[in-house]
Amino acid sequence: MTPTIRAELEQFLQQEGLTLSQFGQITGMNRGIISSIVTGNKSMSINQLDRITEAMGLPEGHFYDLFVENYIIDHPPNMRRIEPFLYRCAELDKLGVIRRVVGAIMDNLLYSPKLFEIAEGLLAQGRLEAALILYEGVAEAEKYQHSERLAICQYRLFTIRVGDDQEKSYDAAVQFEPYIERLDEIDQLDALRALVNIYRSLRKWAKLDTFATALGNKAEIQYKIDLQRTKSEQTKKPFYPPFVYWAFSHLIRAEVCDANKDYETALQHIQKYADLSWVEEKDETTLKWKNQFKEWANANTYVNRLLAGEINVLLDYVAYFSLRKDEVLPALDIIVEAANRYHFDVDDILKQFEVEILSYLEEQKIESFYTQRFVTERYIHFSKELAVYYLTKGRFSDGFTFLLSCLAKSTLNNNKSYIIKCVRLYESYQEYASTETKVSYRNLIKEVGEDEA
Repeated sequence: MTPTIRAELEQFLQQEGLTLSQFGQITGMNRGIISSIVTGNKSMSINQLDRITEAMGLPEGHFYDLFVENYIIDHPPNMRRIEPFLYRCAELDKLGVIRRVVGAIMDNLLYSPKLFEIAEGLLAQGRLEAALILYEGVAEAEKYQHSERLAICQYRLFTIRVGDDQEKSYDAAVQFEPYIERLDEIDQLDALRALVNIYRSLRKWAKLDTFATALGNKAEIQYKIDLQRTKSEQTKKPFYPPFVYWAFSHLIRAEVCDANKDYETALQHIQKYADLSWVEEKDETTLKWKNQFKEWANANTYVNRLLAGEINVLLDYVAYFSLRKDEVLPALDIIVEAANRYHFDVDDILKQFEVEILSYLEEQKIESFYTQRFVTERYIHFSKELAVYYLTKGRFSDGFTFLLSCLAKSTLNNNKSYIIKCVRLYESYQEYASTETKVSYRNLIKEVGEDEA
């Protein structure tokens, strides 16, 4: 027989020798309410349960599992009782209890809209894990409904699940892909931007090109629609002006072309977002973004030419990014990658930025306008390229230092692609590794194995 909160309360009153009136004074509730709860003539609210729990000297949330048993399972769902209970469970991090509630009520689609509304409220409060459980419940219940709410749930699940773990982020992105077209046009812009940023950090060039192209096409349509609207029309707006998404799509497509060594097409994309003179707006935000993309176009023109083998632009590029703190890491990464590809010496440049490079080696977070995920991936790539550069030159101590750093961060972020690259690179040069390096390497590989278990 399932125990009840009522029975627990009765036993407590007997043990403590308390009357209903005395206990009511302790809880701040009148005798009639206490009597109705004890006799079972009245269900209780979560506020009343919390008062009773405190009065009994028990930890917060002590009776929450019993509350589910006594008042939710096998009862017609009462959302006026369930809603505050879910919020309170989220406050106390009672995620298992939330799962039980969702499982108990989601057989009936009638409760899906309210559960979705609660999930949105929890998301707004920053209670992501609790919101995740509710979104999963709604998404599962509505998986055959083809509703916009289902698409929004999948969008929320995607944004919550994306994190430092690269494999899980990739899985979240792939799972979300089919639902983009079900979102409204405005949400599609921000959803595509988020998806692009994930595939950018994962260097999934084919997917990146597909979704960057879709982003540009939708942004162009939205910009034209906005031009036709009168200023008095109040409409939902994306996070950025539509032309920003269009320009960003060409920036990304240029990166894809550079990665595929199609430097001529990459330059065409760069020229497109460099010239935004067709954008009619003159407000401060518009001018800021137009200048920003022009600045990025200047930097990426250097990148494009350098990756194409035009080594003569190197000194000009160094002079350009030396004055721009946010560009130092991406620029050095490109320079070392080009040096490895075309076999030229950049020792003087690496010496010039030695302090910055060491800070990247030591710091977990770097202040930048780039997303932290992008900065982390760029550092991992940079450390791998540095390892290749130094090992190739026979500077084994420096080479292994960056190889181990790359392996450590790749393991931390579950980036299997770079883990494999590091293992192959180590195996090619392991005869030059010191005893200390070999021990560090074995320890890191052991962590990789534990993560796979």
